[in-house]
Amino acid sequence: MSSIQSDDAQLAKLGHKQELKRNFSPLSMLGLAFAILNSWTALAASLSLALPSGGSSSVIWGLITAGICNLCLAASMAEFLSAYPTASGQYYWVAVISWKKWVPLLSWITGWINVSGWIALTASGGLLGSQFVVGVIALYNEGYEPQRWQQFLIYIGYNLVAFLINAFLNSSLNNVNKAALIWSISGFVIISITILACASPNYSSADFVFRQFVNETGWPDGIAWLLGLLQGGFGLIGYDAVAHLIEEIPDAAVVGPKIMVACVGIGVGTGFVFLVILLFVAGDIDGVIASTAGPLLQILYNATGSKAGAVCLLVFPLGCQVFATVSIMTTSSRMTWAFARDRGLPASSFFARVHPGLGLPLNSLYLTNALVVIFGCIFLGSSSAFNAIISASVVALGVSYAIPVAINCLQGRRKLPPRAFTLPGPLGWFANIVGIVYVIITSVLFVFPPFIPVTGSTMNYCIVAFFIVLVISTMQWFDDGRKNFHGPTIELVDSDVIMGADADSSRPAEMEQFNRVPTKLNGHNKAPTEMNGHTPKPPTERNGHTTKPPAELNGHMNGHSELEGNMNDHAEEVRQV
Repeated sequence: MSSIQSDDAQLAKLGHKQELKRNFSPLSMLGLAFAILNSWTALAASLSLALPSGGSSSVIWGLITAGICNLCLAASMAEFLSAYPTASGQYYWVAVISWKKWVPLLSWITGWINVSGWIALTASGGLLGSQFVVGVIALYNEGYEPQRWQQFLIYIGYNLVAFLINAFLNSSLNNVNKAALIWSISGFVIISITILACASPNYSSADFVFRQFVNETGWPDGIAWLLGLLQGGFGLIGYDAVAHLIEEIPDAAVVGPKIMVACVGIGVGTGFVFLVILLFVAGDIDGVIASTAGPLLQILYNATGSKAGAVCLLVFPLGCQVFATVSIMTTSSRMTWAFARDRGLPASSFFARVHPGLGLPLNSLYLTNALVVIFGCIFLGSSSAFNAIISASVVALGVSYAIPVAINCLQGRRKLPPRAFTLPGPLGWFANIVGIVYVIITSVLFVFPPFIPVTGSTMNYCIVAFFIVLVISTMQWFDDGRKNFHGPTIELVDSDVIMGADADSSRPAEMEQFNRVPTKLNGHNKAPTEMNGHTPKPPTERNGHTTKPPAELNGHMNGHSELEGNMNDHAEEVRQV
């Protein structure tokens, strides 16, 4: 059996048929994951988060702290990905390991948090790109004062470009992701060498780079330093992208977990080196913090002494942000599609459609872009919109990472089946607990306003964004979810796919708790199939013929010849978590 056939069969056992093509190679997927983290660029572009809130010590040691904690979270999630390689990701994992009575609610909560986190992260791509463009204008015009509506329009333009690439160049995304990896690493090397050479020998002291502390936030020093962790957390968030595109790479259960951990490791390494270099050539740190050109561009200008040279070097981060926005939008649309496929969103049947010509979930892509535009309206009302959007993405995604890990820990780390990627006992417990504690602490801190005293324009509107998501998801739950959402939908797919699986393979043991519910097939209602654990076999009408449903995969295959004939009619059943 080929790798692709094996992947399709494994996906069938997890309950979904293969709808998207496995276009991504392992290198391409690593490129996409690294483009999303975009660590060295994101960390450099978000220096304004940490420099006033802890100074250089927060920038460097905050990254190390966030790096260790996110590596623990990535390794913890890689175990789940290896066991259940499905685009549904965290809310699917929660469903298969949770206590039966809590499956629908916990899966629903996780899915909504994950979807909203990816919407916020998509917004962050255009946010950073627009700041770069505005910074170039400010560098050449010292009296220029950026207007919020101007940055909002650039933000819209960034996201429009990403949408067009996703919608009409889907078949080329494999090459786009490889180009993103090459572009990012090339930019990292070229900028590092150039600014070190140009600034020589006027470097900052090692004491400044590794020990200097600054607090301009109004918060106590300890709180200020912890708030600076937002920069490191943001530069390393988004590695669950590998999970949400896992149905588009070959050998998913083996390759996916390795890519998830590797992209975080590469991000920490390149980010640490680049931040150290930037701080050594930064020059006047007070001028960097106050610069309207933005910290990164101002440091590049201080190092090179040339506005043209600084802008030329900035082309690499600008390109990285385009690639990042494209990759994040790809992942966000896939996450939205997967949740809609499991009936977790309003109008789920509409957003779960895959466009037959383009081969992508176009309606989910539309929804992602519409919500990104709405999210960007924070620009128009808050001077701390940057902190709000970044905080929302880091907190929401972090919480979605911690929920399945925490549930597994509460059950003694015994809920995952045998898998290719496994953390040994003590290491597994250490990684799980460190990741959970990190998420709890940062989820509280990152909704704090970045400066005090707080005014209407300096408030951290992250909490408002969460409140809106909470209200919408709660209303949707009582209107539809509690009646129709029972967890991820488990579809028994075409027999030729299922029969391609190993004959003695069975679904995860946790799946046996799933209840069966009515569904529609070709416009006809099927009766429920749950009978106190027994599976009745009523005639099923389909296309004018009366057939019997396929035999249970985990039972005895009685009447093999009859089953073989009936399977040609491609009967489907839907099982619900």
